[in-house]
Amino acid sequence: MSAGRPRVYIALPIPDGALARIEAQCAVERFRGDGTPSRDELLAALAEAEGVLGSAQLQIDAEALASSPRLRVVSNFGVGFDNVDIAAATQRGIVVCNTPGVLSDAVADLTLGLILSLARRLPESERFVREGRWLPGETMTLGTDVAGKTLGIVGLGRIGQAVARRAQAFGMAVVFHDQRQEPPADAGFCAYRDLDALLSESDVVSLHVNLTPETEHLIGARELAMMKPSAYLINTARGGVVDQAALVAAVKEGRIAGAALDVFEREPLAADEPILNLPNVILLPHIGSGTVETRSAMLDLAIDNLLAVLRGERPPCPVNLEAVGQKR
Repeated sequence: MSAGRPRVYIALPIPDGALARIEAQCAVERFRGDGTPSRDELLAALAEAEGVLGSAQLQIDAEALASSPRLRVVSNFGVGFDNVDIAAATQRGIVVCNTPGVLSDAVADLTLGLILSLARRLPESERFVREGRWLPGETMTLGTDVAGKTLGIVGLGRIGQAVARRAQAFGMAVVFHDQRQEPPADAGFCAYRDLDALLSESDVVSLHVNLTPETEHLIGARELAMMKPSAYLINTARGGVVDQAALVAAVKEGRIAGAALDVFEREPLAADEPILNLPNVILLPHIGSGTVETRSAMLDLAIDNLLAVLRGERPPCPVNLEAVGQKR
């Protein structure tokens, strides 16, 4: 490692080609264990690092930032950034970056797959065959069409818009709730609703918001009670947006028809999580962006963000734009 090059801590496994891109410009320290670094290892690395490349599971709070005198950039591999204390980072002139856009289609595809799976009862039908219950005279409970139904999208950003376009192609009416009340030009078929109206009107509610103090438990017992008993909830955003205990109760008591979740309040799920026992809930291991093409594009963008800041340039996707250009 050449003297004078910025020091980078890589807290997730990356392929050799991607590593070479970073090593060409930086002195690299890598985490080589499973999962994410321990708190002690992270703090030790941050004491020297000027840049960090990690996933949204890497918790970098105000205390960690305060122990990072040289840190200039945290580059997240993913669209989420709730793992970083953005206010503390901005105050210290540390740029936080993420990878939006490149994963929108993959997450939208998964969301539509979950809507169709719930409506047509695909997981139940698969189990019906696999468990040997498909016998002469035995039939499955019928599913429902999605055409003619109403999809309520909470958060009409890049992913929400991509979901809306796919849902329209399947003949669904689309309503949305967002901070802005006018849909983008290419999503002009979407109609705005306040959150309560959206919940009561929709046959499927799909969540596409960042996890912030304002959106934590955005969907709780009160909101679930507003949904139709025949409605489904889809969450491919962040687990903390939904009060998971309230969701379990609503599904068990038949107050909504079911749910499909790719994200959870605590990941991975513990073996005794009550939600594991609900047959009308589809559970996925946080695979919204999980395609070869999408993960490759995400990593390229995360590295672009990292290296741009370390070169003193504006990164492609800063979360806290106001920190760009600040001197540390």
